Amino acid sequence: MKLSDLRNLDRNNVASWPDEVKYAACALLFVFLLFLGWWWTISDKSDTLEQKQKQELDLKKDFHDKQLKVVNLEKLKTQLDDMREILRQLLRQLPGKTEMPELLDDVSRAALSAGLEVQLFEPGQETVKDGFYAEKPITLHMLGTYHQFGTFISSVAALPRVVILTMHDVSLKPTQQAGKNGAPTGQLSLEGVTKTYRYVDEDENDAAAAKKPAAPATAPVAPATKAGP
Repeated sequence: MKLSDLRNLDRNNVASWPDEVKYAACALLFVFLLFLGWWWTISDKSDTLEQKQKQELDLKKDFHDKQLKVVNLEKLKTQLDDMREILRQLLRQLPGKTEMPELLDDVSRAALSAGLEVQLFEPGQETVKDGFYAEKPITLHMLGTYHQFGTFISSVAALPRVVILTMHDVSLKPTQQAGKNGAPTGQLSLEGVTKTYRYVDEDENDAAAAKKPAAPATAPVAPATKAGP
């Protein structure tokens, strides 16, 4: 068949086409429909494929990280035990229960020795935190100069036991007092709450746990009985 014969085909009368042309047209139509279906299916799955590939990379990285942790598990356990021992040693440097009253007296004496005017030094109720240390609030109201407060802090830091003082809602501001000539005295007023801490040993924890009242047992409830007629 010549090219001129293809040009003369009647598009409105496909039945009149030669058989070889009909077969070729059907084959082309089948290939086109097959490609269209393939493209329609693959295009919808391309985004899903990218997500799965990214998920695969994330899972591989997670597996690699966990594998490294498993390999170093014993080493990490040893490091954890060492850190716990260091923490115990640091906590033992804090004052114990029997040393706490003397410590408070030392802090109060340090304030007086520094020349501060202690108008209020009131220890509050002690609270145990996390089972291994206790905090004790102290309500303060002191008057003194900047250098006197500096001397007080230095004296507290020089105590034989480690003393940790944390400030809570504390204000430090100049007083309104004036000297004999009417000039400011340069005094500061410190007022607020500070907290100090002590070590809670295992024996004290065990004793506190033994003193806790046991939960009351629930009495069994008798089944209801039906009243007679």
